[in-house]
Formats: sequence, C-alpha cells, structure tokens
Amino acid sequence: MFSKSSKNAINIIARIAISAVVVGSLALFIVLSGFSGLRDFSLQFTNVFDSDLKIYPVQGKTISFSKSSENQLQNIEGIEAYSKIVEERVFLQYRGKNHIAYIKGVDENFKNIIPVDSILFLNKWLKPRKNEVVIGLGTSQMLSMGVLDYSNLLEIYVPKPGTGQISDPANAFRKRKVVASGMYSVNQDLDSKYVFSDIYFARSLLNLDSTKVTSVELKLFPNANEKTIKQQIKAVFSEDISVKNRIQQNDGLYKMLNIENLFVYIFVSLIAAIAIFNIAGTIIMTILEKRGNIKTFSSLGLTVSQIRKIFFYKGLLMTLIGLLIGLSLGIVLVILQEQFGFVPITPTLPYPVRLELINIVIVFVTILVLGGIASKIAATRVSEKLIS
Repeated sequence: MFSKSSKNAINIIARIAISAVVVGSLALFIVLSGFSGLRDFSLQFTNVFDSDLKIYPVQGKTISFSKSSENQLQNIEGIEAYSKIVEERVFLQYRGKNHIAYIKGVDENFKNIIPVDSILFLNKWLKPRKNEVVIGLGTSQMLSMGVLDYSNLLEIYVPKPGTGQISDPANAFRKRKVVASGMYSVNQDLDSKYVFSDIYFARSLLNLDSTKVTSVELKLFPNANEKTIKQQIKAVFSEDISVKNRIQQNDGLYKMLNIENLFVYIFVSLIAAIAIFNIAGTIIMTILEKRGNIKTFSSLGLTVSQIRKIFFYKGLLMTLIGLLIGLSLGIVLVILQEQFGFVPITPTLPYPVRLELINIVIVFVTILVLGGIASKIAATRVSEKLIS
C-alpha cells in the first residue's frame, strides 16, 4: 500500500485514485449537509406557525367542542394549552381589488400556542370581540392595503350554505366590514393565505353556534408522550376526529423534501462512484506489475482467493484513507460555514448548512461500499491463468 511502485505512472494514478475518493466524500458530505440546512430553513416556519398537535373532524367541516369536552381536555396530562379555531375560505375586497384567502378565527389562548409576537410584522395583534383582523404581508401587497385604515374598510364575503342555483347573487354571501389592526409575516405562501380574526367574529360570519369549531390546536409540554395524548384526546370527542402532529400537518411538504433529498443523494453518489472506480484501475495496474510476486505467493502456498484478498484490502484501505480525509475536510468546512457563513445566498443571508451525525454515517457507508465494490471487481483479475 505505502511502498512505491517501480513504475512512476502507477504511483501517480494511485494518488489520483485516493484524491478522487477525497473529492467524492467531500462533495457528498457537503451536498447532504447543505440540503439538511435548506430543509431546516424551509421548515422553520412550521415551528412558529404550526401547533404541536391539531384536532380535525374526519367528516364535515366542524366538530362539537362543549364545555364538558374542554374540561376533559384540560385534565389530560401533557397538554400545556389549547386554542379553539374556526377556519373557512373567504373572498376579500378592498378598494376594487380582490383576493381569496382563509379566515382563521382564534381565541385568546392562541397566543399560548403560537408565539404571535414573532410573526407580527406591523402594529398589534387582535383585541377580543372587535371587528378587526390581522392580515398577511402578501395579502397587503395584493390588495395595496395598510393597517388602521378606518376610511376604507376591508370587506369579507363568505357563501351562505344551501343547495340549488343562485337566484339572487346579492343574497348568496354574508358580508362583514373590518379594519386591519396588524400585519404578520411568516413566508411567501402563508402571508397571502390567512386572515386572522377573533373567533366570535368568525362564528358570526359563518353563522356557527358557540360549541362548533373547525379545529383545536394544542401545545404540549416538552417531555409529553404524544402517542398517549392522542389516544386520550380521541376519547374526549363523540365524533370521529383526526389528531395530527406538526409533521403530519405538513406531510406533503415533508414528503417532497424527502424525495428531493433522496434524488440528490443518488445523483451525487453516482458521480462519486465514477470517481471512486479509479481505484479499480489502480489495482488492476498493480496486479499486472506484481505478476512475479503473485507467482511467488502461489508457490509458497497461497490460493487465488487469498491473493485476491491482498488486492481487495489494498483497495479498501485506499478508499478508507480518502474517505477519512474527505470527511474531515467536509466537517471542517461545514463548521466554518455554520460559524462564519463565508458562502452567502444574499449579502445578509449565509447559505444554510447543518452538521448531522446521520450525514456522516451515510457518507461513510456509501463511499466504503462503493470502494469495496470497485476493489472486489478489480481483485478478480487475479486468476489461475495469471499465476500459471
């Protein structure tokens, strides 16, 4: 492994092969760490905007949530707070401009579920039992709308329930006029999706009684047993309900990110495999150079299988050396990027990366397996014909 070959070309090719393993390991680790950072960056809004658990109706749009149910929910160990939600799709109109969004009526406990101060972009949050809303930054831009504009109120329309054709469009919608008391900002999609209101206003707009909600959002204590709490929650409600955690509330997004991560891993692994197979060429050239030594080993009693193992272990050792160097360089670069952000996306935003043990394990196993396959293939060039 460490002795120089009599032919200088083989020494150069061996160094190139190890360098290819270094580059392959480094590239795969940096790409996986970068994707981990981008995934966390993309999902950071879920920690701010989505609750730990959310209760939905299995059928229909609403569930009954009486005082008795509230008391039972409060007695479940592990639940820190809960908030009643009334949500529906609405049509917004402001000074001739239109936009379709969702009104999300929340109670006073919503502040205990979601840190509203961290998403509030302008002015203040809702006051109970007031005809006011908090709009998103995206909605504000679409409607060219500011806050506290009492001279031009925001009009909210919601269809009245019923069947058959609409004979009088003017009576087909319920309409309320409100003022925007504040503005929130989370991300581009959510900023134009929701309009927050007081739950009493939302119930009035949708003509729901005081026991009806469309969902209940919960915050759990840090060490709470999620599985046990879900089972206890289902026993509280007489109707069929679904209880989803933060990941399940965004299952489409998580699936998309996981698929992207898989394709990135496969693509970079294929590139690394092409580079790593330089080791096979190096071993084959070494076998051809060492034919005399191989015959000597055979004369001393070594079998073809045992001689093949010598070259297989050499290739595996070359892979391991390159892998350890590449991983070490990758870890150092990722730590430096985390600390100093020397590769920026924008002048104020460094490219997000994340150092994770799982990525180290994935790179180690992937490169070692690829190097092992290349070494195994090359070692099979040692045959009875070569010895004879």
